[in-house]
Amino acid sequence: MNALRSGWVLLAALLMTGCSIFSQKDAERDPMELVEFDPSLQVQQLWSTSVGSGSGKSAPGFKPFYADGQVWVADYKGRVQAVDSESGRIVVRFDTEFKLSSGPVVIDDRVLVGTLNGQLVVIDRDDGHVIWRAQLSSEILASPIQRDGVIVVRCIDGRVFGLNAETGLRLWVYDRSVPLLTLRGNSDVAIRGGQIFIGHDDGTVTALNLANGNLLWEQRVSVPEGRTQLDRLADIDGPMSIVGLDLYVVTRHGRMASLALDSGRILWVKDLASHSGLSISRTQLVASDSRDVVWMIDRRSGATGWSNEQMLRRKLTRPVFHAGFVAVGDSLGYVHWLNPDTGEFVARERGSKDALTAPLVVGNMLYLLDTEGRLSAWRAGGAG
Repeated sequence: MNALRSGWVLLAALLMTGCSIFSQKDAERDPMELVEFDPSLQVQQLWSTSVGSGSGKSAPGFKPFYADGQVWVADYKGRVQAVDSESGRIVVRFDTEFKLSSGPVVIDDRVLVGTLNGQLVVIDRDDGHVIWRAQLSSEILASPIQRDGVIVVRCIDGRVFGLNAETGLRLWVYDRSVPLLTLRGNSDVAIRGGQIFIGHDDGTVTALNLANGNLLWEQRVSVPEGRTQLDRLADIDGPMSIVGLDLYVVTRHGRMASLALDSGRILWVKDLASHSGLSISRTQLVASDSRDVVWMIDRRSGATGWSNEQMLRRKLTRPVFHAGFVAVGDSLGYVHWLNPDTGEFVARERGSKDALTAPLVVGNMLYLLDTEGRLSAWRAGGAG
């Protein structure tokens, strides 16, 4: 009996220890608790409004777009809307027949959206009728872009299309294979002059001629390596930035780089992994990494200015510069403003109960779209 009792005690101890271990592991996966601080920046919500059904499974593709005093948004059920940027009043609403996956992008009197089944749809901005649509090869998650009469559309299967902006006829196609396992999302195409720049899922950047799609140069930023397919993820999914003659890019596999626009030559590299991209203001570059550490970096050299590790596991958005500060959202709907010189918190607000997409900054205004289809506007003021 004593032996049996001892066995039960030992089993109970092991179970308690196991529970403790699992609890610790669960805690390590939970979002970090927010630290308290004394706010030094006044932030005001101006309005909030529902703009549809949200992003559904196409969360990476939907972004608010500003044009002529209006913020345009779309949802996965096919609704496209324009909201007055000052009042939050909905001024335009189209219910399309398409299952949308990216956009909207407003070009003059037209609205461009991408669909789940790989169609680019061009809609009249005033009355919502379809001007033309083009069937491409697969789902469109990157925002279409138009320049010099050419619409450039990127599909998730690695193909990039150049279409005649007036007719939708195909001008050219660039095809690149996609790794077996990739993150869900594509970086938007960057453009400068007659060249377009594409960040691929294998950690490579290519430059193409806008007019004919010819390859101008190719540069490997990050080499996929590791024991598993997950270890080898090297996607470039977040926005790239162009400043002067330099292109800035960051990969999921752990490299950030500055490239020369004319040749793709690497100017500097830094060990930093991110799938959300980066933002630049003058000489400052900010990004949130795969652990949800926010980094401030000198864009000229790649040197670290500061890092903030107080929001780990909160699934941060791409940080942006807003009213002279750094703003970043998280998956619990909070928006955090940081001092750009020190990385310290200066303000925090709960913008939503749902996860936020990357904030949109227009002047002193910050627009937030969450995954359930709520858009809000925020203004940052002087010291409190």
